[in-house]
Amino acid sequence: MPPTMAQISDPKIAFAYLRPACVLLTREPSVTNVEAVSGQLKEVNDATLQQLQEYVLFPLRFVLKVPGPKKEKLVQAVAEAMSHILENTCVQSWKTLHDLLSELCLCLCSPTDPGKPADTSEELKLAVLRCLDALLHAAYGDIVFKLFEPIMLPGLGAAISLLLALGEKEKSRDVQAAALKCLQALILQCDCSQVHVVPSLEERRAIGSTMASFLPGITTAVARIITGDLRQGHAVTVKAIKVLSSAVELVMEDVQLQASEPCETPSPNLGKIAQLVVQRKQDWLKSTAGKLSVLLKKIITWTSAHRHWRVRLEMVELADHLLARCSRSLGECVGPLLEALVGAVNDEEPRVRERCEVALREVSQRNQSSSSSSSGDVTSERSSIPTFTDVLSENLHSLATSLPRLMRTSDDQNKLFVLNVFLGYLKVLGPLVSVVLNSAAHLERISKALMQVLELDVMDVCIVEERSHSSTIETTSTSSDCCTAQTQRKHFLYFTDEMILSVLMEICRTLGYYGNIYLLTDHFLDLYRQSLAYRKQAAMVLNEIVRGAAGIGVSTESQGLEGEGHRRSANKDDLKAAVMSVMEEYTSLNNWHLITVSEETDRDRQDQQLLSPPRILSISNSDVSNINANSLQVIPSSFGSTSPSSSTSTIHQLNSNIWQLCIQLEGIACFSQALGRDFRPLLMTSLYSVLEKAGEETLLVSQAALGSMWVISRACDYPSLKELINENSDYLLNDISLNLQRLHQHPQAPRVLTVMLTHSDCSLLPLVGDIVQDVLMALDLSYDHTGALFCSVLHALMKALARWFPSSCNTTNESARPQQTSTDQEDLDIRQFLLDYRKQKDLAEGIGIEEDDTDDLDVPPPTECEDVEDNDGPNVKAELPSHLSITKDVMERCIHLLSDPSLRLRLKVLDVLELCVCVLSEKENELLPMAHRCWPALLQRLTADDPLAVLRAFRMLCTLGDMCGDFLRRRVSKEVLPKLSSSLVRQAPISAKAGPVYTHTVAYKLQLAVLQGLGSLCQRLDLAEADLDAVCDACLPYLSCRQPIRLQEACLSVFRHLIQVDPDTFWFTLNELHCPSCYTPPHPDLLPIKLSGMGRPRDEYSDNVLKLLREEYGSDATVDQRIS
Repeated sequence: MPPTMAQISDPKIAFAYLRPACVLLTREPSVTNVEAVSGQLKEVNDATLQQLQEYVLFPLRFVLKVPGPKKEKLVQAVAEAMSHILENTCVQSWKTLHDLLSELCLCLCSPTDPGKPADTSEELKLAVLRCLDALLHAAYGDIVFKLFEPIMLPGLGAAISLLLALGEKEKSRDVQAAALKCLQALILQCDCSQVHVVPSLEERRAIGSTMASFLPGITTAVARIITGDLRQGHAVTVKAIKVLSSAVELVMEDVQLQASEPCETPSPNLGKIAQLVVQRKQDWLKSTAGKLSVLLKKIITWTSAHRHWRVRLEMVELADHLLARCSRSLGECVGPLLEALVGAVNDEEPRVRERCEVALREVSQRNQSSSSSSSGDVTSERSSIPTFTDVLSENLHSLATSLPRLMRTSDDQNKLFVLNVFLGYLKVLGPLVSVVLNSAAHLERISKALMQVLELDVMDVCIVEERSHSSTIETTSTSSDCCTAQTQRKHFLYFTDEMILSVLMEICRTLGYYGNIYLLTDHFLDLYRQSLAYRKQAAMVLNEIVRGAAGIGVSTESQGLEGEGHRRSANKDDLKAAVMSVMEEYTSLNNWHLITVSEETDRDRQDQQLLSPPRILSISNSDVSNINANSLQVIPSSFGSTSPSSSTSTIHQLNSNIWQLCIQLEGIACFSQALGRDFRPLLMTSLYSVLEKAGEETLLVSQAALGSMWVISRACDYPSLKELINENSDYLLNDISLNLQRLHQHPQAPRVLTVMLTHSDCSLLPLVGDIVQDVLMALDLSYDHTGALFCSVLHALMKALARWFPSSCNTTNESARPQQTSTDQEDLDIRQFLLDYRKQKDLAEGIGIEEDDTDDLDVPPPTECEDVEDNDGPNVKAELPSHLSITKDVMERCIHLLSDPSLRLRLKVLDVLELCVCVLSEKENELLPMAHRCWPALLQRLTADDPLAVLRAFRMLCTLGDMCGDFLRRRVSKEVLPKLSSSLVRQAPISAKAGPVYTHTVAYKLQLAVLQGLGSLCQRLDLAEADLDAVCDACLPYLSCRQPIRLQEACLSVFRHLIQVDPDTFWFTLNELHCPSCYTPPHPDLLPIKLSGMGRPRDEYSDNVLKLLREEYGSDATVDQRIS
């Protein structure tokens, strides 16, 4: 790279060097000549260029003054050349400053409308704005202050208006930012790194007086820029905030206004210009502060939720700057500015939070010092903090008063800002919150605001309709991620954004952290008791207050006004006392046993009969004129008799009850988090209640209870729900035992036992044995009233036993069957097959029969699974294990309930019996007699009952057949198969012609269940040939492609099982239906093979028949084969 050429330092040489190019430019204005001058200017050093400033500016200014339109490139080149000169020299002449300012503004103005920017290129505007910025920075000494003399008001106003128009309406971000930067330089408030003129106090006062005329225009235009399109970028918005801050400070600075002399009358020489002069009197200052307050509120609301942190940071800078320099003159603006600072205390950006905390401490210190100096009393130092606290507490009271209105009328962005301000006030007050809350007015206003804002929308019908099922609970309890219990999202009347709810909850936690726990819990418990309308909100607030008092979910980065601060949250003893009082209120009879169902089912009717036959107790908000709001009210138990006009209020009431229970359950979980292991002693009074609600039919309540159980187990250091229940099972089972004896007062006791069985393990069985006997005895004494209630318990018990003691015999048999079949196929011997066939034929004709066939007996011979007793010992029956003894007792009771008039009860009993069979399968000598006893009732359900009961009974028959095997062969063959076969034959043409709606009918579901279970049943029972033929004839129509797809698939499964039993017979049957190819005899002496299916064209059965032949017999035939 060549060395840099030395610049010209001699003025004479520089003049001679520049003169030809300047003369040529004056004669021939062109871009080339301007660039030539610009290039030569760079070869002259700054000192020499300062001496030749007027000379070199002349040809460039001459180009701009030439009448007529000029090319944009030419003007741009001139502006760039002038920028170089002005950046490296000083303007010492007022005339030069004034003329250049006018000429450059004319380059930016529209020729036809000087008040508007010209429609020129972005590059030209940027070049002129850069030149203008350089001119204002180059102004030397006092000449710049002449811009702010009253005579300059029109010209200065035109320049300010032009720059504001560029900053507001220009589409280019760079032009907008450059225009706002020039405006900062024009009012001597530039914040760049260059050296600036620092005006004295008197000069600042003069500038402020002049700028007062333009303050309304500047603030309104800049406010429009700040709240304008987000696409303009954060840099423009930040620059606009700086302009606003500078302009307001320049005009409203406290120091200027205090030091100003009495306002003088404008000189008469000004003429009409005198009308533009503003006298900064008190009434003008008050009026201006009021208008600025409106603008600042709008700007603060807009910028507080801006997505870029630099904009929020600049807003904090503006608030701090104006509060520091203009707090007295701004008057009404102090409140919004303080809100801006307080609202930023919770900002997500750490840099914004830190700057905000510093600003707030400075505000507090300034307030302390001003109070101390005004009072002149040394002891006022202690009262200085309450002085600022009074300001904050009054603002907090005012905000709490307007909070409900703002939450109803504002958009979500403004709601979030208002709540952040509310939270900010609490954090800034810090430990002084407890002092503020000692004021009854403040506590009442804050609490009522929270009650109104947190009002829930309880009109969703789905909340009432959703029901929980034991299977769902069981699945949840065994899953690995069940600690994250599914919870329903709350819907509020006045907001939808989750962020708003998050801030509200943090407000409550902050109140609990800094406030007096006794005062807060007593106050909100009073609200809880006083009004049904506030009950759910008060419970939500109480839950979060307790969490906050324990320091959970509270941000302690901001230490309030006392610097480092000290924690004011409650100690463990206070916290435990508060928790006990709140929990006692939650679990009281009035607030815990609430109606959550909208219609009267069998189970509900029985529960209601247990409580009181004609009526049921519930909380209601209707007609409270003569009744205490806390008292129980009597509602008719028959919901079906309510008038249609009351249906809406009924749903509203039920939803309200459901949400109240959910919030109270969440509260118990919060209390366990707050106390940790110290909550364990309280489990004696709370865990039973939570388990009650975990067994609720209402899905929302049961989910909330399950979630609470998981939170409690983690908070109390239990690894899982199993340990939680097992460790506390002694007093839980004691309560259940006592409550079962007074079932009319405690109808929920069976549900508690159900939940315990669902979530525990086999270690609970020794403890629960006596209670199971109590349940069975209660069922014996009042099965007509409590059958459905206790069957749910028995179902949960048998499900638990099946899970705790899985059967091994069934698994062994199932795993052995495929291996046995495959072995038989491998060891097939033609000779032996023919000998066996001959023997079976003789037996069928009565040849060689010496004794009756023992297969017809109902009781089979002893199996290997049975215990072999010692022949030498006494013939004493071994005692059954406890789980088998319980299962046998349960099965005996359920057999009697199979004929109950209630369909729901019969279905539940069938489920219980199916589980009993699975558990008893390991003791065949106990299972077979029980199967014999239950057979008549089961046969009734299979042959003469509701289709739903038939469906469930057939499922149980499949399970029973799988476990008992040959024992049921004759019974099924004579009593069940004929009716099932006739039913399948009867329904086949109906399902073949039905449309897609048919798949939703009970008849279709019954067909599907029978076909899905029939094959395995036939294989397990090893049915005779005649029975298999009957099954085959009944199922063949379902191989048709006209049947629904799932029925075809189920029929294919039947034939797969039948082929395992007798492959030859069903190969022949399928080929009789459709034979894909001809078979040639292996020897000429053998007769040719003729099958009915040979030569038959493709029909509706072909696809499924060929599929079976290909899968089971390895046939290579395809559907496309034709036999001529």
